[in-house]
Amino acid sequence: MAASRDDGYDLTSVYLDQWCYFRSILTRRVGSRELAEDALQETWMRLSTVEVREPIRDRQALILRIAANIATDLIRRERRHSSRCISDEAVLLAVEDEQPSPERTTIDRDQLRRLVLALSELPLKALHALLMSRCDGLTHREIARKLAVSESMVAKYLAQAMRHCRDYLRACE
Repeated sequence: MAASRDDGYDLTSVYLDQWCYFRSILTRRVGSRELAEDALQETWMRLSTVEVREPIRDRQALILRIAANIATDLIRRERRHSSRCISDEAVLLAVEDEQPSPERTTIDRDQLRRLVLALSELPLKALHALLMSRCDGLTHREIARKLAVSESMVAKYLAQAMRHCRDYLRACE
């Protein structure tokens, strides 16, 4: 049986006349007014393209069923999206603060102060050998040339400086 043009028109007129009712029912079902309105908007677009093939007994129930199905699809889509996305809060928690804590800063400054005191007690050539090695990145050969000593003497200066700093810092603990 072919449906009359009135059935399609009746669906849209029922939709328009009952929109507030549909929104309140759908809001209760899905728990979100925004989601209900989104579902009703998509329902309007579907109703404008629906082909009615047989008489509709309850137009209101049909429209509500279409809207509820669309709302369910929207909820599923949102859940899939949410499960793949990381929240802003999670990102912020995952980002490590690169600034040291005040406690760490105090500890580091105290260690640096003790290291400076240890270095100040070193003989001058041992101090220079250590600084050229550790700060300037020079090789033993280059340090030996600059200090006018042998490479083995540079090794002894470095060992002496390292041992002194280690012992001094251990004694301060």
